[in-house]
Amino acid sequence: MDPSFDEFLHVPARLSIVALLAPAGWVDFGFLRDTIGTSDSALSKHISALANAGYVSVRKQQDKGTRRTYVQLTQEGRQAFQRHAAALERIVALARTPTEQPGRLAANQDAPTP
Repeated sequence: MDPSFDEFLHVPARLSIVALLAPAGWVDFGFLRDTIGTSDSALSKHISALANAGYVSVRKQQDKGTRRTYVQLTQEGRQAFQRHAAALERIVALARTPTEQPGRLAANQDAPTP
């Protein structure tokens, strides 16, 4: 297994969260919930796990009488996501068919004889 592959981040909900946070600054909890299509409690659980791992920061503030929660990737989280995404890209590159990757023989083909 590629050492850059992050099993903690690979959990689908966590991967979706960090992928949404990667190009952004502070993101509203409700936006994350609605975009990912999960419940408040499930999202809260994953955000807490990501925060405990040092991958996200959480900020709560009053906004027009409503308490709102915002989430942002930390530098550590951004680097972990970049490493994990690169590991996934390497895995996909290895799975390409010979027509997608010139010069590579499929694993079940015999090498041509000279």
